[in-house]
Amino acid sequence: MIDQPTGQKLSSVSAFFPCYNDANTIAGLCQMVEAALKRVTDDYEIIVINDASTDDSAAVLAALQPGMPALSIVTHQQNQGYGGALQSGFRGATKDYVFYTDGDGQYDPTELDLLTAAMRPGVDVVNGYKISRQDPWYRQIIGSLYQHVTRILFSFPIHDVDCDFRLLRRSVFNYVTLESNDGAICIELIRKLSDSGFRLVELPVHHYARAYGTSQFFKPARISRALRGVARWYVRLVLLGEQKRRARSLRSAEVKPATPRSG
Repeated sequence: MIDQPTGQKLSSVSAFFPCYNDANTIAGLCQMVEAALKRVTDDYEIIVINDASTDDSAAVLAALQPGMPALSIVTHQQNQGYGGALQSGFRGATKDYVFYTDGDGQYDPTELDLLTAAMRPGVDVVNGYKISRQDPWYRQIIGSLYQHVTRILFSFPIHDVDCDFRLLRRSVFNYVTLESNDGAICIELIRKLSDSGFRLVELPVHHYARAYGTSQFFKPARISRALRGVARWYVRLVLLGEQKRRARSLRSAEVKPATPRSG
């Protein structure tokens, strides 16, 4: 069941889109997310990570920027991959909360209202999951298999690790440092958040068929890289428990012993 928007407002929100050859959708998404941001906060910024697009994305964003003062553009001169684009977005965010979704138009940014309603005290991350995946049949099969296997391997606290429609407290990145440049970044992010003790909740969001372009992920080289990333993070996070140890160390450093009273 989807929580209905409560009318609550967040202190401040950074919203960002990774963009690679999304000239046909990125302007509309920026306009839609700005309308949503005005409903959920009085303090916001919009960031687009142009990951070395070869289409007209740069020109579209340049034309959009004068009429959208909250918009800033981060341009990668060389393509850094999906993970690299997300890392740039998280690093560039300056507000208390961070929302991101993809720049290809398969999610509706106006559903940020739903995430905001679920971002209550004690919740650190609100993650969407697809009500009905609107992709070609072969992508649905591969995607379902990938989700099933990775959920078992990594004991995820959510069902849809690859639903890139998320609202996070920016403070979680005091404990979580991301490294992946490929599609495995979602596995890295969710498992590190879970291992750090953060509370994740999820709710259903709509997913739409891609209107323009093709997925950059479903190519043999990229799939191979992502699978190597899955194996790497399984060893580091599940078998070796790197993030659990790191989070414990950071939290213990925050707790300073009381100074003994003299006399």
